[in-house]
Amino acid sequence: MSQYNILLDEKQLPDAWYNIIPDLKAPMAPPLHPATLKPLSPSDLEALFPMALIEQEASMEPMISIPGEIMDVYRLWRPTPLRRALRLEKALDTPAKIFYKNESVSPSGSHKLNTAVAQAYYNKASGIDELTTETGAGQWGTALSIACSMFDMKCTVYMVRVSYDQKPYRRSFMQTYGGNVIPSPSDTTDFGKSVLAENPDTTGSLGMAISEAIEVAAKSGGRVKYSLGSVLNHVLLHQTIIGEEARLQLDSVGEYPDIVIGCVGGGSNYGGIAFPFAKDKLRDGKDIDFIAVEPTACPTLTRGLYAYDYGDTGKMTPLLKQYTLGHNFVPPGIHAGGLRYHGVAQLIAQLVREGEMRAVAYYQNPCFEAAALFAKCEGIVPAPETSHAIRAAVDEALKCKESGEAKTILFNMSGHGHFDMSAYDAYFSGKLQDFDLDEDKLREAEAAIPKVD
Repeated sequence: MSQYNILLDEKQLPDAWYNIIPDLKAPMAPPLHPATLKPLSPSDLEALFPMALIEQEASMEPMISIPGEIMDVYRLWRPTPLRRALRLEKALDTPAKIFYKNESVSPSGSHKLNTAVAQAYYNKASGIDELTTETGAGQWGTALSIACSMFDMKCTVYMVRVSYDQKPYRRSFMQTYGGNVIPSPSDTTDFGKSVLAENPDTTGSLGMAISEAIEVAAKSGGRVKYSLGSVLNHVLLHQTIIGEEARLQLDSVGEYPDIVIGCVGGGSNYGGIAFPFAKDKLRDGKDIDFIAVEPTACPTLTRGLYAYDYGDTGKMTPLLKQYTLGHNFVPPGIHAGGLRYHGVAQLIAQLVREGEMRAVAYYQNPCFEAAALFAKCEGIVPAPETSHAIRAAVDEALKCKESGEAKTILFNMSGHGHFDMSAYDAYFSGKLQDFDLDEDKLREAEAAIPKVD
């Protein structure tokens, strides 16, 4: 088998998702009800999610079978290739081996479709015909629009306004699959109207878009359900098919990663590549360096507080114990829209808190520099979000060059940048701005975090 392009046969497609919750060293802190601040019960979530997903959210089963109907859709693009970046290695003159899981080959161009298909399926099976959601860069909204079209469902997407304006073709992509795309904040919800009344020129945020999408579902009388593209346990669960495939592919060429890297906004693509390998660290003490990469403009893991906080600006979601910049935080309008989130998945936050994983933050320009190098070497233009993972992989490979160590590096190529060329235009013209948040702005946002014992 070629070490350059490592493929799995369709018959080798994993038929179960890996659930990391039973392997955690300490129990997860319980989610809290947004009004009472008391631990949630499953019934509290029924207005938003079907029971199958609620059960997955708290499941203690180590592996959860993937229904045949989902497997049938997965086979449109899965298994995805694992590639060794030999040309990038040569350009860096590094002894390190660099592998990347290419999730950009999905119909949506990113990893997001792995959970979108699952969520659409479970909602349709429970009798739901319409979903509402939010999207930052547009990859999640695209994925859910595609998934809903496959299960004959309606889809409404609240897209963060700065990304809605920056990426018109991503919006058109969603509309092609029947998605109804609305810039957020909007005048279609009470929450959106209240934000616009206070700040009509706001660039928006994922927290605002989540609030709008949840409001629509909550006021529908059960007719519409809400779908989330990251953060929650069941979302990261569905993404573990990425790492499960990668394990099989690396094993087929006698390799195992010393370093596992992914970009992190809410945390779904990173959890997807990392969790199936973290199992070895948690169960057997395997020495693996897990690196979560985020933007300096929205440094949740590297500069946020570890505390209970809402997942949205309107305080409609349950409170999760997480690293957070405060639910009122509005990050600068960087091009990596999918990483502009004030919080992070509770599972990743706990693993970082316990020292099982670590986080780093990068400015935009160094990330695009790495992305341009990757494109020249590997032939794929990465999404701005993915460029953060590539930057970290390049830096780790350069460290190996200095030390002479031949480490094996694995990162998740979470999506392509075909709809993000305006960001590359800004980079090549020298107009891409790097943001570094001052402590006063962070403290101001953190002041809104609820005080929970």
